Amino acid sequence: MTDRTDATIPAGMLADWWRTAVIDIQPGVIRPRGYAIETLIGEISFPAMIWLMLRGELPHPAHARLLEAALVAGVDHGPHAPSIAIARMASTCGIGVNGAMASAINVLGDVHGGAGQACLELYQRVGAALDQGADLTQAATQEVRRMLDSGTFIPGFGHRFHPVDPRAGKLLALVETAREQGHVEGRHARIAVAVEAALMQLKGKRLPMNIDGATAVVYGELGFAPELSRGLFVLSRSVGILAHAWEQMSMNARIKGPMPPSVPYRYVGPGPRAKESEHGG
Repeated sequence: MTDRTDATIPAGMLADWWRTAVIDIQPGVIRPRGYAIETLIGEISFPAMIWLMLRGELPHPAHARLLEAALVAGVDHGPHAPSIAIARMASTCGIGVNGAMASAINVLGDVHGGAGQACLELYQRVGAALDQGADLTQAATQEVRRMLDSGTFIPGFGHRFHPVDPRAGKLLALVETAREQGHVEGRHARIAVAVEAALMQLKGKRLPMNIDGATAVVYGELGFAPELSRGLFVLSRSVGILAHAWEQMSMNARIKGPMPPSVPYRYVGPGPRAKESEHGG
């Protein structure tokens, strides 16, 4: 069987090459999800536009506000955060703002940037047990014990810098308000609290919910898939990355590394040695 070139593909099939339901572009026409762009400009918020693009419909205003709150919460965490530090270092290398942003975004992986996705997956596993008739406390405890016994990091709880993450409580309060008003069900919030209690019981110390655990609650309550929760975090953190990259560019510094030259690194390799001859003589 030989590969078909574009020229041998019928025109009707060529139209399906980049088939999409996201946007319709024609001369003089731009319609994201069917809405004329000029009817959206100045009429909806950026979080509502994100929702429309990802979900296909405009959100309820209460849902847009919750999404916006989560996006605001994750914008920045200082120049000691690896992604921010990388943006600043890259900015001193002459690659421009797009290169600095791309360099930073590319390190938002499973460890730095992916905890929210992993936490929402954890909540969903507990939720699946609830759907099978399990008790909430029992389901949360069993899942946390399973993860601890396997040596798996528990995402969304505890913080290397904050004894209590100041962002988490506010987000949970907003979720509770939305629940009281009937805009969300509150299931992920209850699961998160149960997971936090199970962690305290099994580890003998409190590991408070952090930003990743709280945004996982928000995105779960809003019905976003775990993979999208990571993408939403990347969108949020991109704002901080841009701000730091731009600030660093205004300083006109060149080739800044992760620490000042006056701070030495520790060399642990062999001491000075001479090269032996090829014949060992």
